[in-house]
Amino acid sequence: MIRKARKEDCPRILELIHELALYEKAPEEVTVCLEEMEDAGFGVHPVWEAFVADIDGTIQGIALYYIRYSTWKGRRIYLEDLIVTEEMRGKGIGKLLFDQVIEEMRNKGYSGMVWQVLEWNEPAINFYKKYEATFDPEWVNVSINN
Repeated sequence: MIRKARKEDCPRILELIHELALYEKAPEEVTVCLEEMEDAGFGVHPVWEAFVADIDGTIQGIALYYIRYSTWKGRRIYLEDLIVTEEMRGKGIGKLLFDQVIEEMRNKGYSGMVWQVLEWNEPAINFYKKYEATFDPEWVNVSINN
């Protein structure tokens, strides 16, 4: 069952984020705590939303996103993470989650959806190619940490 995330899902969402970080060979990069995640998603000024794949009472996948604004394209969804637990990959859960975010984008009238994928993550790249996604090699990721 795909549904909107609730505050009580945050501990499991954070577990999945840690699982993804291990897969991406960067477990030390996850520094967000549960309280921050809950506040950022369900506090006074929430900044993210998510869909979860709830299978028999256990969250086995998430699609966490937020709205960004492009001065060229207008409002767009930024898909921060699409995660399916390792044991549930290949069963169509990622497709269901991804399709739900696309439906959200269309229902709200946003101009598109953007996300990132690691260049070595061939399974994810091949998944996105099925959607005829555009891969843009011209842009470089830039960030500043506090």
